[in-house]
Amino acid sequence: MSSSPVNPNAVFTRRHDLDWLRIIAFGLLIFYHVGMFYVPWGWHVKSVHAGEGLEPLMRLLNPWRLSLLFFISGVAFSYLYDKLGGWRFARERALRLLPVIVFGMLVVVMPQTYFQLREMGEIEPGILAFWPDYITSWEIAGITVPTWNHLWYVVYLFVYALLLAPMMVALKAFANGPGAWLARLWEGRLGPLWLILLPFLPLMAYRIFLTPHWETTHNLTSDWANHAISFTFVLYGVFAARSERFWTGVDRALPYALSLAAGLGAILTPVWIYWDAFADQPVALWIARAGRVLYAWTVILALLGLARRFLTGDGPMRRYLTEAIFPVYILHQTVTVAAGYALTRMGFGVGAEFVLVVLATLAGSFLGFELIRRIKPLRPVFGLKLEAARKAPAARSAEA
Repeated sequence: MSSSPVNPNAVFTRRHDLDWLRIIAFGLLIFYHVGMFYVPWGWHVKSVHAGEGLEPLMRLLNPWRLSLLFFISGVAFSYLYDKLGGWRFARERALRLLPVIVFGMLVVVMPQTYFQLREMGEIEPGILAFWPDYITSWEIAGITVPTWNHLWYVVYLFVYALLLAPMMVALKAFANGPGAWLARLWEGRLGPLWLILLPFLPLMAYRIFLTPHWETTHNLTSDWANHAISFTFVLYGVFAARSERFWTGVDRALPYALSLAAGLGAILTPVWIYWDAFADQPVALWIARAGRVLYAWTVILALLGLARRFLTGDGPMRRYLTEAIFPVYILHQTVTVAAGYALTRMGFGVGAEFVLVVLATLAGSFLGFELIRRIKPLRPVFGLKLEAARKAPAARSAEA
């Protein structure tokens, strides 16, 4: 890493399209976790109205929601590495993400476990009395504590950054050398086809050879199929970051990717609803599995293209949400669990309860952000820089 190229004076054009996509992806993740309160899948707490109504929508989001975030993180890693070099890149990621992980596990996530155990009937009321046990115990009623729950994404991102730091020189040399011929494929007449097919192939290989043996657990040391998929999307982002051929290819592939994503989503939705009917039909089962993998990649490709076309604008809202969305993500699931646990015991109908849980999640998370950004010691443990960025006079004037 000591020989890493550093260009601290480099000028980097802000990718507003990726900022907006990151905001949208985190926003969908927040609504997805509200949905987890209502579907019959295992989660920390459950609504008394839980049922299968939201499952089709949840299944349409599930294949790509986090992979898109890992892709965008790979792009950000590439730009940050070019600016800082290996050691400084690793140090910056450690200083930015480690406080979030430690504070998140010890403080932010704790109420999720408390309300989960309360719903299971395993502990008595009293969250402050529970907190020391949560920190000092290894396990409570079968639940490992302290835990990271939804912050597994931050943990994995931190580990991937440390893995990439010494590899980035070689990766960039490959991208600019032997890998350059691959990028040229996007320029040919069949460029859109290659851009859809080639990134799909490794993902399909993981589905065939890894997923049957390693279910997704969010356990850092045994989540190998999930690691393969997530880290590959980070690598896709790293290679795509400065490749004009890739982004031109995204523009050309947009109509095909969008049509494929919409078509596959429409076909797979009834398949997922009646999934048990495919259990004894191996050929149909694997066609559906391949369709799911292709659906995930074409959705991401389509979203990248749509963002480049329609989400390039800047303004106060983009700047505010870009800063807010990570602290809001850190807070949101705890707010959802606490609000859902309380509201579902108040006798509301499903519609009113859902609206209240959504409003409580958004209001609690954004109010939390407004508090955090103003309290200097809290900023680093929620992923914010210690000092808020100061706007140049021209920027303040333009915003006004």
